Order: sequence, then structure tokens, then C-alpha cells
Amino acid sequence: MKIIYLCGGINKLSDADAKDWREAAKAALGGTYMFLDPMRRDYRGKEAESVDLIIEGDIVDIRESDILLVNASRPSWGTGMELFYASKLGKIIVTVCPDERPSPWLIGHSSKIVKSFEEAFAVLKELAG
Repeated sequence: MKIIYLCGGINKLSDADAKDWREAAKAALGGTYMFLDPMRRDYRGKEAESVDLIIEGDIVDIRESDILLVNASRPSWGTGMELFYASKLGKIIVTVCPDERPSPWLIGHSSKIVKSFEEAFAVLKELAG
């Protein structure tokens, strides 16, 4: 079974903003995919003393994943760097970006950009065959 890394902002976000879309992905695609969710290592409030743990954990997850599902609904340094790293590893990257004019960097490093999570879930179901 293929593995999806749930890539999106965490730092400075509420529980709802950081977790709800990830839980929706697991509910919509569970049984079809396995997931690597960086929220299992929630370092909010401890970022400064956890820099290496955060980066190393995310890099391991990205390497072990087959696909990234990216929440690009708001700017995030970590999300951008994870997306770039994954693209250089040749990962499939499905990006959710409601912006009418996404950044050329986002376009250039995503396999597919959609406007909603519902669209992303449909794309991922198609990829699963």
C-alpha cells in the first residue's frame, strides 16, 4: 500500500487548522493509502529547542512516502521546503491551493494542483487505481 505524507503548516496554527484537513484525508482515503502525519510529532510551542528533531523527522517521513498531499492554502516555510525536497526526490505531489494564481514555484514543483481537498481526494483515488 502506498504512503502519503500529509504536508502542510503546523507552526503557529490552531489545532483545527493543523489537524482537521489531515483527519479528513485519513477518513476519505483510509484503506487505500497509509499515512505519515507530522502532527504525531507536535512541537508547537517548543520549536526553538526542537529544530533538528522537526527537520529530521519530516525528512525521514518524506523519504518513506510515495506521495505528498500538500495543503498550500496559506504560506508556510516548512511546507515550501518539504515540497521542494520531495520534488527533488521525484515524489508525486498533489497540492491543494485555492489561489487563482499560484506561485510559479508551487506550479513547477507540484505534480498536480487542485483547488479543494475533495478534488485532491479524487485525484488520489484515481492514482490508487
